[in-house]
Amino acid sequence: MEVAQLLLGGISVGCVYGLVALGFVLIYKATESVNFAQGDLMMLGAFITLQFVNTAYWGLPFWLGVLLAVLVMAVVGYLMEALVIRRLFGQPQFAVVILTIAIGFVLRFAAGFIWGHEPLTLETPFAGRNVALGRLVIGVDEIFVIGATVVLTGTLYLFFARTRLGVAMQAASQNQLAAYYMGVPVKRIHGLIWALSGGIATIAGVLFASRGSIDPNLGLLGIKAFAAAVIGGFGSLPGALAGGLIVGIVEPFAGRYIAAGYSQIMPYAIMLVVLVLRPNGLFAQVQSKKV
Repeated sequence: MEVAQLLLGGISVGCVYGLVALGFVLIYKATESVNFAQGDLMMLGAFITLQFVNTAYWGLPFWLGVLLAVLVMAVVGYLMEALVIRRLFGQPQFAVVILTIAIGFVLRFAAGFIWGHEPLTLETPFAGRNVALGRLVIGVDEIFVIGATVVLTGTLYLFFARTRLGVAMQAASQNQLAAYYMGVPVKRIHGLIWALSGGIATIAGVLFASRGSIDPNLGLLGIKAFAAAVIGGFGSLPGALAGGLIVGIVEPFAGRYIAAGYSQIMPYAIMLVVLVLRPNGLFAQVQSKKV
């Protein structure tokens, strides 16, 4: 029973890692850049949701507050790309990396200035509620995290597979020049991908906040999500989610059966092993190019 409890908790946390990793992969596939502020977008999205929802602030209905926060963060993601990232077009990739790291510091400072540095709790309609299945106690918040991740994953799959905008995003990510010649507005598509990434990060932040407190340092969770993206394969959307689940499941088992400190080390140890044995990630699809 203890194994089942650890597994369930690991899956719910892994879903959050996977969604943040999904944001990393979306931007990388589209622009071949790594957004190291992705975790901080998650943190900011969680705080904006808290601002909308908590009774100490604006006290809006929970689902309305989540929707508004997703829209706000989608706009933030779009403006980041349009006003800042796009101006580095043609520059070395490490310039974008350094810039996104700096943006992350700015976002953490802004969150600390506005909401303070003490941990805050997001008010949700299922906080403290549990469902008992025999001796297994399942938190409603865990069911919400897993269920929301499944729904979001299915929605994204249908979006990329069945909509014109989703197909255009895939085309722009696979071959920007060919997509441009086919009439795809590549720059606008890049902005929309950043917007989508910001919205997904907000959902991940809400899912994390539904299970615990949040503070400005929550953005550092993006480092584990980056490890999850590398483990799954940095060019694979399903791999990002799978990598997040691997990291989320391994952490509680390592903390319980090895030592508490190992739970924080294991994601990076797994990433190191994967980079040595399978550099493209566990679920990456490697395509050979003819020259």
